[in-house]
Formats: sequence, C-alpha cells, structure tokens
Amino acid sequence: MGTSTSQRWQALVVCLLAGFMTLLDVSIVNVALPSMQQGLDAPPVALGWVVSGYALTFGLVLVPAGRLGDDRGRSRMFMLALLLFTVASAAAGFAESSTWLVVSRLVQGVAGGMLNPQVLGLIQQLFQGSARAKAFGLFGAVVGLSTAIGPLLGGLIIELAGSEQGWRWVFFVNVPIGLAALVFAARVLPKDEATEGARSLDLIGVLLLGGALLALLLPLIERESGSGPPWYLVPAAPVLLVLFVLWERGYRNRGREPIIDLGLFGIRSYSFGSALGLLYFAGFTSIFFVLALYFQRGLGYSALETGLAMTPFALGSAASSALSSRLVNRFGRSLVVLGLVGALAGLVVTDLVLAGGPGSAAGLLVAAPLLVAGVGSGLVISPNQTVTLAKVDSARGGTAAGIQQTGQRLGTAIGTATASGLFFSALAVGGYDAAISTGLLVAVGFVALALLLAVTEQLILTRRR
Repeated sequence: MGTSTSQRWQALVVCLLAGFMTLLDVSIVNVALPSMQQGLDAPPVALGWVVSGYALTFGLVLVPAGRLGDDRGRSRMFMLALLLFTVASAAAGFAESSTWLVVSRLVQGVAGGMLNPQVLGLIQQLFQGSARAKAFGLFGAVVGLSTAIGPLLGGLIIELAGSEQGWRWVFFVNVPIGLAALVFAARVLPKDEATEGARSLDLIGVLLLGGALLALLLPLIERESGSGPPWYLVPAAPVLLVLFVLWERGYRNRGREPIIDLGLFGIRSYSFGSALGLLYFAGFTSIFFVLALYFQRGLGYSALETGLAMTPFALGSAASSALSSRLVNRFGRSLVVLGLVGALAGLVVTDLVLAGGPGSAAGLLVAAPLLVAGVGSGLVISPNQTVTLAKVDSARGGTAAGIQQTGQRLGTAIGTATASGLFFSALAVGGYDAAISTGLLVAVGFVALALLLAVTEQLILTRRR
C-alpha cells in the first residue's frame, strides 16, 4: 500500500473532518429552521424538506457510492464527494428562495451519502487490529458529537449572526472547512490502485434497491415534513426488495458482480450489528428532534439555550467513544450491551423528569441523565461499528459500510417520524409535558429493542461456546 503510519493517521484526520461536516448537517439545521422561515418566508413544507430531503438523498446513494469507491477508488470518490458537498453548502448559503435552498440540500445529501462509505472503507483499508478499533472509536466519537453538538453549534451561529441571516452561516461554515480538507486530502489520502477490468455497476440492482428504499423513506419523510404522506408506496417496498434479492442472485449466477454481495449477511456479526444499528439510530436520533421541539416551543428556550441543554449528551458520548476503542477488542459486543443499558437508563430518567413538568429548570434537571445516556451511546456506536465490520474483508469495506449506514439512515427516518407523530398527537391532548414524555418513549422503545437484540446475540454466542 506504501502508506506510512503517520500518513495513515493524517488521512484519518481528514476523513473524520469530512465525516463530521456531513453528519453535523443532519442535526444543525433543526435549530435554524425559525431563522430560515424568517429570512426566506419559507412555507412549512419547504422547511420539512430542508431537514428530511437531506436524509433522503443521503440514504439513497450510500450503497452504490460504497460500491463505486470499492471498484473505482475510494480516495477519488472521497475528493469528488467532498468538493460537491462544499459547493452545495455554498449554494445553500446563497439561496434566495425556499426552492433554491431545498435543491441545494438535496445535492448536499447526495454528496454526504457519497462521502461517508469512503470514510469507513478507508479506515478498513488503512488500519488493522487495535489500530482499526481506535480509528473506529474516533469515528464513533465524531458520529455522536456531530449529532449531539449540532443544535449547540447552530444556536451559537444564529446568536452571533442574527435570526434573519444567521441560517446562511450554518451552511457557509462548511465552505472554508471543506476547502481546507480538500487540500489536505490531496496530500495524505492513499493513491488509488489501478483496477483491471472494473466491475459493472449493476444498474438494475441499483434501481430496484433505490426504489425499495424510496418506497420506505418517502412516506416517512413526507409525514415529517407535514404534507400528505404517500402511504400507498409502503406495500411496494417489500415487493421491490424481493425482486432485488432475486435479481442479485441471478446476476451472480451469470458470473457477474452484484451491487450487494448477499453473502455479507451470512456473517453473523455483520447481520446482527447492522440490525442493531438500525434500531439504535431510530432511538438515538429521535431524542434530539423531540427535545429541540420541547425546549424551543414548549419552554421558550433560544436556539443557543436549546443547544446547551443537550450538550451533556454530546460530552458523554465523545468521552466514552474515545475510551471504547481501548476496550472493544477485549469485550466485543458485550461492551455494546453495557452501553445500551446506560443509554436506556439515562433516557428513562430523562423521560420521568420531563413528564413531571419541571418548567424552565428542565435543562438543568436533565443534564445528569442526558450525560449518562451520552456515555452509554458512546459505548454503542463505535464498538458496534468495529465488531460489525471486523470480519468483512477490506475489499468490500465501502459496500459493507454503505449497507450498514443505509440501515442507520432508515432507522433515523423511522424513529424521527414515529417520535414526531406521537409528540404532536400528545401535544394536542395534554400539552408539552405529555408530548415530550410520549416522544421520548419512542426513543426508549427502540433502544430497548436494540438491547434485546444484542443480548440475543450474546446468548447465541454463549451456547456455541
């Protein structure tokens, strides 16, 4: 490979920086929506698509982008995606209409979905053993920190730049970081090795998989955006998925390489870990959506105060993610079980505190349980990533990571749509205290299901031993 140890860690830095930007943009816009509405006079449906359209296009391109990186070169794909993300961020910041903004966000999502499988594929390619666990631990810290710190950073930007134009700087901040990362990446990323006879992309497989994901995600996103959700698409999803599996098997039987190697799901650690990630992200990401609604609309917190109230989770998650890299090779998925117990306990206590109607002191009262939940979360995300991809060979690293992250994006859409739906239903009946309690129950439920799945895997392992 010809990559020195120092260059590998430098490459990891640029990968983490780029990954942080793309994942930060999932959550940072939540607190900027009132500023967008004021600055652009944007209708509610457009604001919904600013948030959910990014998640939709992000999720749709993950698998084909991972496969392209594996086949055509991860560094090349990384640079292209990072350039596109930077340009789309600038376009979003300069938006003069809500339509312009929504289109820019859709392109941003495509770029983010292209970039993230390359990050994980490069980690698989560059690191082995304990070094890989440490690298995944740092990536897990980036995932947790970017998701949790997004509201705080967005609130700070709005506070400094003003409510009418502050939303533009939520996007502009990506431009200098993206340009610096591009220059750095050109110097430190490994050179792509020449491939003989690159595989065909399996366009039919891409279309069938994309159609199945679209049929699942679009109704959830339309539900979240406030427009009429096309639930009639949902029955089409399993049909398209079955057709996809049949096509992939036939494609392989004809001696060609399918978009997804279904043999990946024959690896127990990979299939369990991918399902666990889907369930956990359904609970993990819905927390921030309902808490942002509760603090800003229910208690009248500013965007900055809302971000500060959720900071304990971010701090706990970042600290334990870094620690987990030293422990995961020793304890494996048992560490994930411990993290899920901590996350579940912290969320249950948070729910109980807020259900009691603490008023304006809510942010202080939930600081400790959110810290516990964050520490638990940090012991889930990166160790699960490490264990899930441990037995996947590096040649399929980008594709495997793309599938795994697609599950996470699907979980995010399911969890956020479910939590927001129940939140607003409870709000109409019992006010904000009842709404936040009901919304957090969704997070508690999905995390509990993830814990059940992790315990089931441990029991299977114990029996085999």
